[in-house]
This record gives sequence, C-alpha cells and structure tokens, in this order.
Amino acid sequence: MTVVLVTGGAGYIGSHACKALANAGYTPVTYDNLSTGWAEAVRFGPFEEGDLLDRDRLAAAFARHRPAAVMHFAALSQVGEAMREPPRYWRNNLCGSLNLAEAAVEAGCLNFVFSSTCATYGEQDGVTLDEDCAQAPLNAYGASKRAVEDMLRDMQAAHGLRSVIFRYFNVAGADPEAEVGEHHEPETHLIPLVLQAIDGQRPALTIHGTDYPTPDGTCIRDYVHVSDLVDAHVRGLKWLEQGGEPRVFNLGTGHGFSVREVIEAARRTTNRAVPVEEGPRRAGDCTRLVSGSDRAGRDLGWSPARSTLAEMIGDAWRWHRTGGYGR
Repeated sequence: MTVVLVTGGAGYIGSHACKALANAGYTPVTYDNLSTGWAEAVRFGPFEEGDLLDRDRLAAAFARHRPAAVMHFAALSQVGEAMREPPRYWRNNLCGSLNLAEAAVEAGCLNFVFSSTCATYGEQDGVTLDEDCAQAPLNAYGASKRAVEDMLRDMQAAHGLRSVIFRYFNVAGADPEAEVGEHHEPETHLIPLVLQAIDGQRPALTIHGTDYPTPDGTCIRDYVHVSDLVDAHVRGLKWLEQGGEPRVFNLGTGHGFSVREVIEAARRTTNRAVPVEEGPRRAGDCTRLVSGSDRAGRDLGWSPARSTLAEMIGDAWRWHRTGGYGR
C-alpha cells in the first residue's frame, strides 16, 4: 500500500487523517514528538517519535518507510502563546517545515499536503473569505503558516515539490466511532469547553463578549467537522497523485454560528444545561469569520456533509464521554 508520512499524526486532526488514510487504502506513518499529541491516538499505522527540528531523525524516517507523500499537520497553534513567544513559533513552524520539505525532496517524495489556516488572512471582519483574499496575519502563528506556504511554492519551482495547501476555519467534532477525538491540555476550543462545563469539569463556560453587532451579540465562526476536513485532505492527496496542479483550498461551510447558537445546540444535543458566565471581549476577536469553499467543491468534489452543529456536537459528546486520552 502507498505510504504517507503524517506529521502531527498523534494530534487531533492528524489522528483523524490517519484513520481516513487507512480507510482509503494508504499506510499512514505518524511522525510526532508528542509535545501536544498522544501516543494512544496512533492506532492506524506505524509510529515514529521525532521532532521536525531533528534533521537526522527525519531522514531516517524517510529512509525506513519510503513514503510517496507527506501530510503535514505538526505545528504550534495557540494564538496567545504565539504573541508572547514568536521565536518559538517561527523556529518550530517554519524551520521545522523547511526541514521536512528538504527531507522530502532528498527522498524523492514530491507530493505534499499542508495544513495551513485562515489565520493567514488576519482581521477582515465581515468578509466571506475565499482563496484570493489578501493575507495579512496578525501574529507569529498565522505569519509562520503563510511563510510555509511561500516556501512550498519556491520548493515547487526549484525542486518539483508539488503541494496542496488547505486553509481552514474552526475544526470541531470527533470520529463518529469515537476511536480518536479532541483532547488538548489546556483546552481552548469552544465546543469541548462547552462540554466540559456541561459535565462539571469546569464551573462555567465564559462567553467573551456579548456586545458584538450580531443578532445575539456574540461573535460568529464557521465550524467544519474534523471528519469532513480530513476527507478533503485525502481528496487533496489523490488530486496530486492524479497529476493535479498545486492549489490552495479553503475549507469551511460558508455559514457561521454564534457562540450562543453553539451553546443552545449543545443544550439540545446533550439534554443538559450549560452553565455560562459573561466576560469582556478578547483582544483580536473579530465579529464574523466565515469561509468561502467553492474551489474545494468544484475541484475536489468535496462537501462538508457532516458539518451540522448537531452532528459535530453529538460526535464530540460521544468522544468526551469516553474520557479521552490519558485516562
């Protein structure tokens, strides 16, 4: 079977990608340093523990497994931390990705699927963002991801490394069979925070800002189910295998939900009350952030079939009740 090296394969999105790859007939090899991932999440193929900054370890992994493609998820991704510690983000996200791209080229592995982010667009409040919107990242997380995109384009021109780049929005949900799921320490994403509040693992969910110019005063985000997201990545890999040109794709639903809508959907789905407290806005939070994803639908035949609030929350709740990793 075709081998795919999956960096960050022990993390939230990477572990779901490994399952999707295995189901599609590939052999996913997880390469992860376990700084934020979980060894328990590596269930669908071999595991290589290693850091992207370790060139020798990377070269050994390529030599041992001889992958035909790379799917690159490994990155630091906390916006607040990126603003406090930008050198760490540039070193890990950009230098690590450069090491990976160079190792891939040296191994003759020239198909590369990259996990980027809508954070490369910066603050463009109220705009439905498509792939042609200007990129103006506000912190080292978004800026380092944009720099990797630029590096991959240069690597294509010089060395024939062909890439599909996915910029996505708020990823949510879990594997419908609850084999893998979302487990961050600390947790920062809205839906698992809501579920923790419901389950008594935190006293209440804090709503950061209730005076936005939206119908209910809370900010609006575009949520995409993690299973839909990784389906797009498998489609992107097949696009490259079939000779498709390197492309950038946004991944979202084109429809946003407010914080209060998410809370109400969680109440209905779990049939439990959500303890809530209201707090001030957070610096840098925009009012509305929604994706335009027509290109992925047109070129890859992709659609976010599972990305309803009921399904995302229902799958996340099923996973949450397993206790997650490290239990």
